[in-house]
Amino acid sequence: MNKIKHIIFDFGGVLIDWNPVYLYNKLFEDETDMSFFLNNICTPQWNIQQDAGRPLATATEILQKEHPEHSEMIGHYYGRWDEMLGGVIEDSERVLRKLKPNYSIYGLTNWSAETITVAYGKYDFFQLLDGIVVSGDEKLIKPDPKLYQVLLDRYNLKANESLFIDDNIHNIETALDMGFHTIHFTENMDLEKEVKYKLGI
Repeated sequence: MNKIKHIIFDFGGVLIDWNPVYLYNKLFEDETDMSFFLNNICTPQWNIQQDAGRPLATATEILQKEHPEHSEMIGHYYGRWDEMLGGVIEDSERVLRKLKPNYSIYGLTNWSAETITVAYGKYDFFQLLDGIVVSGDEKLIKPDPKLYQVLLDRYNLKANESLFIDDNIHNIETALDMGFHTIHFTENMDLEKEVKYKLGI
């Protein structure tokens, strides 16, 4: 087995607590109405297209034309996007900081190129990373193996020397197929324990 030299973190759901509910529970009086809106109007499937590179203004305009009765609420999605950031996931950040002296640390994320800069300005752990690949910049999204390959090629990494941490099982499956070591991050996981096991320390 090749020795792990590099740790690769997903951001949303692993290092950063991001959730549209943090914004929309301020805007909707009724939770059922909010759930309908986020499940049927501003859906995860719509949002992921911005992670793949579609401009926010274009995405907003398209949806507002499709659902004019929800135009104002749709406008808030990216107009007040920063209010969806709930904070850093402290246990994960602590693990990252402990690993940094002995491993190179990278980010591989599905994220809009336009909103990632907001996160960069909000969390100082980004300064510890040796490199980041953002789906919105590359016009590719996980679990497309081409995005993982961008990371490997750009930073001259080998998959079998890299540990990839993500909360999406489909992203983990692609990483496994490509030869990465992986951790499927789940709520209440003891990440430090899992990382130590994978690293053999």
